[in-house]
Amino acid sequence: MSTLLSVSVALLAGLLMTRVVKRFKLPDVTAYLIAGVLVGPYCLGALHLDGFGFTSMSAVENLSLISEVALGFIAFSIGNEFRLNELKNTGRQAAIIGVVQALVTALLVDAALIGLHFMMPDKVSLAQAITLGAIATATAPAATLMVVRQYKAKGPLTNLLLPVVALDDAVGLIVFAISFGIARTLSSGTTDLISILVTPMVEIVASLLLGGIMGWVLTKLETQYHSNTNRLNITIAFVLMTASLSMLHFHVGPVEVGFSSLLVCMMLGTVFCNICPLSEDMMERTDKWTSPLFALFFVISGAELELSVFTDLAVMGTGLIYILFRSIGKYVGSYVSTKATDCSPEVCKYLGITLLPQAGVALGMCLTARQLGPEGDAIRNIILFAVLVYELFGPMLTKWALTQAGDIKPMSDEVKNRRANKLAAQSK
Repeated sequence: MSTLLSVSVALLAGLLMTRVVKRFKLPDVTAYLIAGVLVGPYCLGALHLDGFGFTSMSAVENLSLISEVALGFIAFSIGNEFRLNELKNTGRQAAIIGVVQALVTALLVDAALIGLHFMMPDKVSLAQAITLGAIATATAPAATLMVVRQYKAKGPLTNLLLPVVALDDAVGLIVFAISFGIARTLSSGTTDLISILVTPMVEIVASLLLGGIMGWVLTKLETQYHSNTNRLNITIAFVLMTASLSMLHFHVGPVEVGFSSLLVCMMLGTVFCNICPLSEDMMERTDKWTSPLFALFFVISGAELELSVFTDLAVMGTGLIYILFRSIGKYVGSYVSTKATDCSPEVCKYLGITLLPQAGVALGMCLTARQLGPEGDAIRNIILFAVLVYELFGPMLTKWALTQAGDIKPMSDEVKNRRANKLAAQSK
């Protein structure tokens, strides 16, 4: 009962907070995250009122299944942006930008933190610096997608942004696997070429293969149903099944075979949208069904933010350097690559800003980084601090950049008048 009550309170808190932040013209994602902090262990949860807030981090972690399901649907929606007929114009640009901005970001953060290591070797080790540089490549597709949806953003920047965010996950996995292999060698003195080179490639190929197969099967099954309701039900069931299958891990000889849930569900959406003639209609129906799920996902994400990191000056100092150089890397990498691929001036100027949000993928990398022991725990605290900053300010910056680029249009006077008349009629 207390868990169900906590979930309902969390969702209501998020929805009510949207009314508060609306006065400041902030995106709903920011409202959900703030609501999560308020009902989390450091605020309302600290009162230990069962059901009214999350009393501990373990209580928040008990709802990890909701987060996994939400991320599956988020990735499925982003995969829908990879329609081949639309990628003819942006596919080459997205691929180049996705790779370049990730590598530039990793190199800049590496350089800054390695420099910090030589100045203060007792605060940041070489293994930590290299690992943090790799984690810096990751972005937050969930926050970006929510801002795009809320404001119905359309235009050259949005068309390029979503594919770049999706490709960023694949690039980030490779960079992280190689960098973490080097970091582990520095930390332990042993070299494992399989972990550095083979495992990340196997994970990416296996993820794309699994997602592709599931997308093909989903399309074939949907042809057996004529009811839109049944088609929606089977689509939802397949996303849930695909997300669960992506959690499998097993070994083939010395090689560990795992899957990236984001890549698997993205591939599911990509195959589905390209070979199913009814995919656009199904995606619209799925988006309506998942709206409260996404809201709850961000409230839970806000509750997971560790406010205790503010008590450690070393974490905050390193975190600020990480945030500064990651932000510079994302902007410079995007600007250079968009210029090189002949993008419009608006895309060149604002794409890097929309890539700043960071959350789930980075935290997932932190779980692997904890294999370094105490060094890994320090990495996790630094990333938690950075995520706290990026999640609260990233969506606002994304909205601002999309607005400046002209992809978010101001509400027309006709729509404003129509809404005002409807409200006036309801109040009578």
